[in-house]
Amino acid sequence: MRVVTVTGNVTQLTRYRFVNCFLVREEDGLTLVDTAMKAAEQILAVADVPVRRIALTHGHGDHVGSLDDLKARLGGDVEVLMPEIDAQIHAGEREKTKGSWPTLTTAPDVRLAPGDRIGSLEVVASPGHTPGHVSFLDTRDRTLIGGDVFTSYGGVEVTNHFHLRFPLAAMATEDKAQDLESARALRALDPRILVVGHGPVVRDPLPAMDRAVARAA
Repeated sequence: MRVVTVTGNVTQLTRYRFVNCFLVREEDGLTLVDTAMKAAEQILAVADVPVRRIALTHGHGDHVGSLDDLKARLGGDVEVLMPEIDAQIHAGEREKTKGSWPTLTTAPDVRLAPGDRIGSLEVVASPGHTPGHVSFLDTRDRTLIGGDVFTSYGGVEVTNHFHLRFPLAAMATEDKAQDLESARALRALDPRILVVGHGPVVRDPLPAMDRAVARAA
């Protein structure tokens, strides 16, 4: 597990060298954004205060893969939050779309909607990669946790098209046109730092996001 300090409040954890999740510090403890895969023990070893909640950008296996294990270890002390539509897919209320949708025993305590707040994080609609995909904007410093709308290996790219340095995200994107619109919407937030599900931290990301959106279009 590689650990990178993004800001004083956000830490990026990288599993298997290509799957990221994030610990976000709040006054009452930590919010874990996404869970990577087979990483519960490693995540909890990094957490220096209790993990109070798990907030998911979307329902694909590389983002929810450690959820059941974490829930088993943390029990009722942790709240699980998942985007509404992706929660419906996991509950069997909608058909599965592209990408990996593993069977989960953990049901979310909260189904997220755009505009919800999770401590300092604002929930931002960013569908396309999955139907319910959301991103999280840290309102303290405008760090954007963008899930799989962008990747950042070999430069920032939108996941609506094949990128040689990391093709897997594009292969799992359900609605490429909607994904592009979400990329434009995230750029319009003027984030100061961009972190994503796959790739390194991007500081002062606006020029790179502009170029990525232009290529994707």
